[in-house]
Amino acid sequence: HALLAFTLGVKQLIVGVNKMDSTEPPYNEARFEEIKKEVSNYIKKIGYNPAAVAFVPISGWNGDNMLEPSDKMPWFKGWNIERKEGAKADGKCLIEALDAILPPSRPTDKPLRLPLQDVYKIGGIGTVPVGRVETGVLKPGMVVTFAPVALTTEVKSVEMHHEALQEAVPGDNVGFNVKNVSVKELRRGYVAGDSKNNPPRAAADFTAQV
Repeated sequence: HALLAFTLGVKQLIVGVNKMDSTEPPYNEARFEEIKKEVSNYIKKIGYNPAAVAFVPISGWNGDNMLEPSDKMPWFKGWNIERKEGAKADGKCLIEALDAILPPSRPTDKPLRLPLQDVYKIGGIGTVPVGRVETGVLKPGMVVTFAPVALTTEVKSVEMHHEALQEAVPGDNVGFNVKNVSVKELRRGYVAGDSKNNPPRAAADFTAQV
């Protein structure tokens, strides 16, 4: 999972060492330190910096160190991390480690790129492509171009979880209704972009991480 996360661009990591109540003896510090050392070595090889990763001994079943410090592990003085951005954080519980995660930057300033995951025909509405906004912003009224077919049309509405949006930003999984386009003209894998701001085009070559 750590390798997959790093490959997919996940920059921040928390390691919750679960089932501390099942160690021998229960809540054993030596076992936690052993696991911490092994996992630290592994994630370092992948590309993570262990100093920036919170290691928290927990028992999900009993709730130890989940929301508040557990009295069953007095040896655990807490976790602390130091990121290359200079931001330090510390705490004693898993929820504090979650709260310390830095929100990812949303590339709204880049040209719109929205790969289609599927295309639906919805009665009374029309053709609705769906996908995740990767970069840029999608708004109702915007004229979009679909690559690689260079099909251009206007966006009538944008929805997420059945709620209308004034704009969709990177990370949003949305459906958007388009004008005068048949469901047969669009396919999964096409990429939508703003026709007025560097729309997606075919390329002779590209660089990618595989």
